[in-house]
Amino acid sequence: MHLRDETFEPSRPAAYQLYLTAGPAGLRLAAADTERQKIVLLEDLPATHSALLPQLTEHELLSQPGWGQVRLALLGRAFTLLPAALFRPGDEAAALRLHHQPAPGETLHYHAHPNLELVSIFAAEAGLADWLRATHGPKTGFLHHTSALLAGLLHQRGPAATRRLYLHLGARELTLVLLDQQRLEFCNVFSFSSAEDVLYYTILVMQELGLNPDQDELTIWGDLTSDSALFELLRTYVRRLRFGTRPYDLQYSYRLNQVLEYQYFDLLSLHFINQ
Repeated sequence: MHLRDETFEPSRPAAYQLYLTAGPAGLRLAAADTERQKIVLLEDLPATHSALLPQLTEHELLSQPGWGQVRLALLGRAFTLLPAALFRPGDEAAALRLHHQPAPGETLHYHAHPNLELVSIFAAEAGLADWLRATHGPKTGFLHHTSALLAGLLHQRGPAATRRLYLHLGARELTLVLLDQQRLEFCNVFSFSSAEDVLYYTILVMQELGLNPDQDELTIWGDLTSDSALFELLRTYVRRLRFGTRPYDLQYSYRLNQVLEYQYFDLLSLHFINQ
């Protein structure tokens, strides 16, 4: 999928902020016109995980330096969250060890969430981080997908929002987040291979967190449609389902009318990351 507004001028990269998500299913990218705060580009580039780096290197926009800002969020389960008070730079390996053993060729990174008083620690292919730094400079934003998702959810909710569970569905990965006002109670990523897996993890998390599938609302973002077998299965066991909307306080090209309101939420939420 390639959606570009007629006003988008790739020859003027400094006028735009470039956002990317990268994961096993490929790359997604968006560009925001900085002056108008408007999304003017959205692309979905399927690829195998091994093809991510060549695709980044060869893409006409991604290989072009000089953007006003570049932020890349990496999907995957190789991450953890720590209270900021317990983290010191250099502790990444010890903090992540319980959740993920870095493979050869992986490097560790962290991103702070001042508004949540948390630090996200994650593993990434070294070549990906090297490409980002070499092509777009040391001040680019490199973070885990959950950091983008949390930034978007907090912006969408406002400071006085009630306790609520959110579900974000990606390619073979399910993220569940529970927030109460501006406090994070739960955030985790699960791998799945069937609709039954998604239902199992959703009900399990609701039960463990004291939520009632018959009464408590579940808000959904991501790659799910209301006519899918997965949605029908979820609706059978979780009575109050609703789809989320695009991030507030951004304008959107009419070209994006071709995609559903609740899709690409994590990608678009990169706009609200505090560097």
